[in-house]
Amino acid sequence: MTYECILTDVRGEGALKTGLITLNRPKQMNALNDQLMDELGQALLAFDADDGIGCIVVTGSEKAFAAGADIAAMKDYDFAHTYRHEYISRNWETMRKVRKPVIAAVAGVALGGGCEVAMMCDMIVAADNARFGQPEITIGVIPGAGGTQRLPRAIGKAKAMDMVLTNRWITAAEADAWGLVSRVVPAATLMDEVIAIAEKINGLGQLALFAAKESVNRAFESSLNDGLWYERRLFHAMFGTADQREGMAAFLDKRPAKFNAAD
Repeated sequence: MTYECILTDVRGEGALKTGLITLNRPKQMNALNDQLMDELGQALLAFDADDGIGCIVVTGSEKAFAAGADIAAMKDYDFAHTYRHEYISRNWETMRKVRKPVIAAVAGVALGGGCEVAMMCDMIVAADNARFGQPEITIGVIPGAGGTQRLPRAIGKAKAMDMVLTNRWITAAEADAWGLVSRVVPAATLMDEVIAIAEKINGLGQLALFAAKESVNRAFESSLNDGLWYERRLFHAMFGTADQREGMAAFLDKRPAKFNAAD
């Protein structure tokens, strides 16, 4: 497809490759409007449906992953408009439908909706120049795409309150220490390191990756008892796959496993 607000590319040389989506509204610091979010959702679903893609990376520019929702686009909305047209719900939540692992590669600012989109991904790898914040309180609203829900689950109530109520921006090092990001890498090597992570994921069994992602998300969103039950059923289900047989045989034979992407 031809997109106006994002760029797409495919990286890698193995049987499974990495789908790369770059947010591309440089003049607006990648501010998130409806068109960009529609295109992001379309690209995510297209890569998710592509049997040749094993992992997806979402990134922005060196200065901004995304500076937030597009305030110029939404300043004249009223309640009836946002409710009738399911603002945010309609297209921002497409990320939740994606079964393949999604990595956010964040450099520069990830603010408001940008921070929320990053949190929707399965992993956040931050450049050492990254900064995260939820500044919605300064324009008379609150976070609307998970900032008051995913953020406290990731970093705890006290620190989330600090960020949401005072517009505190945190550095990549703080985000790492608080548990918001998976790892911090030099800005100059961000994409090389993220693609290397994706390549490692691409070499693993896809069914186990799907199940692992589903199970961790269940832990994030449910009680311990429900999560344990869900994990156990998915664990049992893995014993019906060729990847389980190959993986365990390879371990015992002391050789690399050769997983079948089509299993």
